[in-house]
Amino acid sequence: MTLIVGLTGGIASGKSTISSYYQSLHIPIIDADIESRLAVEIGEPAYVEIVAHFGKDILHQDGTLNRQKLGEIIFSNEGERDVLNSIVHPDVRRRMDEKQRQAVKMGEKIVILDIPLLFENKLNTMVDRTILVYVDRDIQIARLRNRNNLSYEQAVNRINAQMPLLEKKALADEVINNNGTIENSLQQAKNILEKWHVFPI
Repeated sequence: MTLIVGLTGGIASGKSTISSYYQSLHIPIIDADIESRLAVEIGEPAYVEIVAHFGKDILHQDGTLNRQKLGEIIFSNEGERDVLNSIVHPDVRRRMDEKQRQAVKMGEKIVILDIPLLFENKLNTMVDRTILVYVDRDIQIARLRNRNNLSYEQAVNRINAQMPLLEKKALADEVINNNGTIENSLQQAKNILEKWHVFPI
């Protein structure tokens, strides 16, 4: 029986660090961001649908999607954003399901789905357990400003665009508190696997 785990966090919470650690243990990681990029490559079904709806003006000369142009359309028009999501999301889910089925077939003990919007899109119903990488808001703001060279206001706006980590904390099965050192966070990540009896892998 394969344990399916949803890993999530917020912007600048340190989710990628935890995901990389789990990957280093040879746990299959299915990353929603990577799958959504692959889904819109030239010739893919979602790419064809996007071009059919938005027109060729949203393409670079080489035929790849011009994300900036597409972004300008969807961020100023909620209806168009919904259209894009209705094209991309089901395809990303299909791709993730396919990889998950392969991992289960291979007899993996655990598979981790790395999904930033796990709770927002109610995808926690697809998994057996959830892990949240959590940081306090002031630390999150400081890390985001430092990482992306943003003003305080810019950082706060980006964080406010997501579900608050405190709300996610109430929904998660396990929480990795990432306010301290990386070593401390990785130890928490390992402890969760031991608690679930899937470590060593």
